Amino acid sequence: MKKLILASAIAALAANSATAATIYEDKGLTFKMKGDWQIQLRDDHKKANDVDVEFDDLEIKNTVIYDLGNDMKAFGQLDFGFKDAAEDKQSGSDLEEAYLGLQIHNVKVKVGKQNLAGDEFGVEGAYETTLEEDQFDAVSSSGDDVIRVEADFEAANIVFSHELEADNNDSDNGESTDLFVGGDFGPVAVGAAYQAHTKTSNEEIDTWGLSAEFDAGFATIGADYSSSDSNTAGNDQDVTNLVATFKASKTTKFAVGYVNLDAEAANGDADTFYANVSYKFPSQKNVKLFAEVSSTDYDNAATDATTEIDVLAGMQIKF
Repeated sequence: MKKLILASAIAALAANSATAATIYEDKGLTFKMKGDWQIQLRDDHKKANDVDVEFDDLEIKNTVIYDLGNDMKAFGQLDFGFKDAAEDKQSGSDLEEAYLGLQIHNVKVKVGKQNLAGDEFGVEGAYETTLEEDQFDAVSSSGDDVIRVEADFEAANIVFSHELEADNNDSDNGESTDLFVGGDFGPVAVGAAYQAHTKTSNEEIDTWGLSAEFDAGFATIGADYSSSDSNTAGNDQDVTNLVATFKASKTTKFAVGYVNLDAEAANGDADTFYANVSYKFPSQKNVKLFAEVSSTDYDNAATDATTEIDVLAGMQIKF
C-alpha cells in the first residue's frame, strides 16, 4: 500500500520522519532509525501457486542529520530491504536508497540512489497489486543516479528529479526527468506529475498524470489517471484508479478500489477490484493487522484463465 492519500505523501517528504526512533542526538548531530516490517499469508492470483508466507516490507531506514546553523542542515539516508533475503532469493540485503543532501529553509537537494519525483503520484490503496499502481510505476519510479529537489510551501509542494543517463556505467538504466506538484487545500488534495523517460536509444516514453482526493468526513474518495505515450508502436498505456476509504472507528479502516489498465497492445486491457480492512491497536498505532481480497479480469483469455481471487492477511509493525 504505497500511497493511501496524497496528503500523507506530502507530509512524508520530510527527511526526519516523526515516527523514527532517535538513536543518538548531541552537538548538532541526530541519528534516527525507522523500521517497516510486514509479513502476510497470501494465496495470490495465480492458480498454479499455493498459499505462502510473503515479506513486504522488511525495511530498515537510517537517517543522519547535521545542523549547520542558519536554518541549514546536511543529511544522509541509507535504507536496506530484506524482503528478497527472507524469501531465499539472495544471500544478503538489498540497498533501496542511498543519498546525501542539503536543506536550506524549505528546500532540499538530494543526490544518489532514490525514488523519482513521479513516485509521489497516485491514490491507489491496495496492499498488493496485480496491475501496476500507475504509469509512473510501470515506466520508471526510482534510479541509481538521481538528483532530486524538494520544495515545501505548506499548502503545496514541488518535487523535481533527474536521473542521469550514465551511459557505459554499471548504474546505466535509462534517463528520466520528473516533476510532481501536490497541494492540500482543506478537504481537497490534488496532484499532477510528468515524466520524460528515455528507456533505450530507440524508445522514449512521456507520462503524465492527474489525481484528486476529497475528505468527506465519513470517507475519503480519490481518483487518479495516468497516461504514457511511447514512440514505439503498441506501447501506449493508460491507468485509472478509483478508491474510497472509510473509517469505521479510530482503530479500524476499510478501503475499496478499482484499477483499469487500458493498453494499446492487443488484448492488453485489464480490470482489478479490491477491498481491504486495517486494524491499528489503540495502545500502539504502529502495530496493524490487515486483510484483503482482490480480483483481476484480463482481456487476454489465456492470461485470464490462469488467474483466480487473490486473498491475503497479515501484520505490520513500524517504528
